[in-house]
Amino acid sequence: MRKGLSLLIVLCLAAVSLAAEPQGSTSPQKEKCSVCGMFTSMFADRNARIQFKDSSQAAFCGAKCMFKYYLNMSKYGSSKSNNDIAVISVKDYYSATSVDALKAFFVIWSDVYGPMGHEPIPFGKEADAKKFLKEHKGKKVIRFKDVNPGLITSLDNPP
Repeated sequence: MRKGLSLLIVLCLAAVSLAAEPQGSTSPQKEKCSVCGMFTSMFADRNARIQFKDSSQAAFCGAKCMFKYYLNMSKYGSSKSNNDIAVISVKDYYSATSVDALKAFFVIWSDVYGPMGHEPIPFGKEADAKKFLKEHKGKKVIRFKDVNPGLITSLDNPP
């Protein structure tokens, strides 16, 4: 009798758990980077995200993959354009909180690697970016508008 009751409770909990996840959504544990395909949950402190005006979104393991996607969305099968974007967020390196990527400061060529090797390391505050630059042998602090395909390619091909 107890085994039957225990089994019934487990089945009910499983059913509730499955019903809690909306159809067509991806759980955070199963969400994959829109560029490289890695599970974003493996890099929760480095994630980046593009939220579109229609509430759809693209998730990324880190800032470099987000920039690759942003700079060439059609390459990754997106029918969206930059005009469809509502918000772009990256995780601040020190606080691991989401910050507006358009307002963020990025350190390039530091001795800290991201999910995909050399990455633009994001910060919400310029002072934090400058501190990190000095402490981690970075080459430069840049802004979102300074990122271009050549820069991202150079991060993939270190000197």
